[in-house]
Amino acid sequence: MTTSSEQQTMHDRVPAQAQTSTEGDMIDVAFVDDDIEVRKANAQTLELAGFNVRMFSTGAELLSTVNDAFTGAVVSDVRMPGMDGFQLFRRLHAIDKDIPVILITGHGDIEMAVDALHKGVYDFIPKPYPADRLVQSVQRACEKRRLVLENRRLRIAAAQAGDDDVPLIGQTPAMERLRQTLRQIAVADVDVLVAGETGSGKEVVAELLHRWSRRRDNRFVALNCGALPENVIESELFGHEAGAFTGALKKRIGHIEYSSGGTLFLDEIESMPLAAQAKLLRVLEKREIVPIGGNESRQLDLRVVAAAKIDLGNPAVRGDFREDLFFRLNVVSLTIPPLRERRDDIPLLFMHFLVKAAARFGIDTPDVKPELLQFLHAHDWPGNVRELAHMAERHALGLLEINAWQTPIEHDEKATLPQQMESYEAELIRRALQDNKGNAKAAIEALGIPRKTFYDKLQRHGLVRSDFT
Repeated sequence: MTTSSEQQTMHDRVPAQAQTSTEGDMIDVAFVDDDIEVRKANAQTLELAGFNVRMFSTGAELLSTVNDAFTGAVVSDVRMPGMDGFQLFRRLHAIDKDIPVILITGHGDIEMAVDALHKGVYDFIPKPYPADRLVQSVQRACEKRRLVLENRRLRIAAAQAGDDDVPLIGQTPAMERLRQTLRQIAVADVDVLVAGETGSGKEVVAELLHRWSRRRDNRFVALNCGALPENVIESELFGHEAGAFTGALKKRIGHIEYSSGGTLFLDEIESMPLAAQAKLLRVLEKREIVPIGGNESRQLDLRVVAAAKIDLGNPAVRGDFREDLFFRLNVVSLTIPPLRERRDDIPLLFMHFLVKAAARFGIDTPDVKPELLQFLHAHDWPGNVRELAHMAERHALGLLEINAWQTPIEHDEKATLPQQMESYEAELIRRALQDNKGNAKAAIEALGIPRKTFYDKLQRHGLVRSDFT
């Protein structure tokens, strides 16, 4: 137990600045001691520092109120009648091994402290101790507990979200409306035009429209129009008869015909050449197809989901994309909000990707610290969900440093000059990649650095070119 002089020493050295949680709520601290005067003195110390203290005279009294949702830390004297501090720790550890327990004793020694810490006690404070020693230990313990509970909450929510519609995970109103709209139009069996930035989940939307429709037992056929050379895309789309052109040695069924009865997903349709656009328009109007080199038309049971990174309804950005094809595709239109417009969904998505990445790599899922959550919320996410997934993978592998996440650290007056220079360099490279849509050669030329230096800096700053394509 604590002597009166020890109590006075602690009271006189209470830190002037209160310690509160990062969310502004008062933090719970359970203080256990059989001496009422000791309880009151320490409770006053902690309350003056900003904590919400609950006092208990015995460990049994505390245990009757604690479960795995306990939000703070436990501070307990070691020497108490009945249940001592070590026994209380073991009981709390059985309830939840992550409840931080701080033990106080006037009878301890180094061997006892080391043994307690090895068994999982958060901290061991020998008497007499200054008030700031107790306050600082409690603050660190409560911050650790808050982090544990937040990570648990995210893990549970990520597990409940499932794998089927990962980019559409979220509780923001925009995502709830999008999911509701998808279910409504999936059964309508109409053509759909999906607009969304790179990496926002346009193909996932198309797959869900297929899965939730009467066509779900048939094929889902996807074709990226921007990834095919102009001299190949028509053959890929419409198919050809044997001998239709040089190299056409045998008949080929095109993606359109192959998807009949199911769903055809045409990604980056804004990249489709004009000649192919004209043929696609006829297919959509007639619901029939004539392969290259063929004479007879074939009837189709067709549903098309087309996706574009630009607003095809805007003549200023549509370019040479046919207006009549736009109107034909635009029976129903959907827009996927970019990640920066639904920031409250980011922690949940990040944790989902982090858990999956850790499982794939065969490692434990690392914690997501407040500094990282702060960055995730502030970042603009030009690569949207795809970029977020890549960052989660790198975090799982331990390839990210906290300093690299500070945005913008150059505006932090406490940052060192090297930290500010590192942050500024990372931002310049990020902008060069974004301005050049992930094109390495163009970014290298814009930055004016050697190719090897460019890739070395990408690795150091945790940047991936594909996040910006």
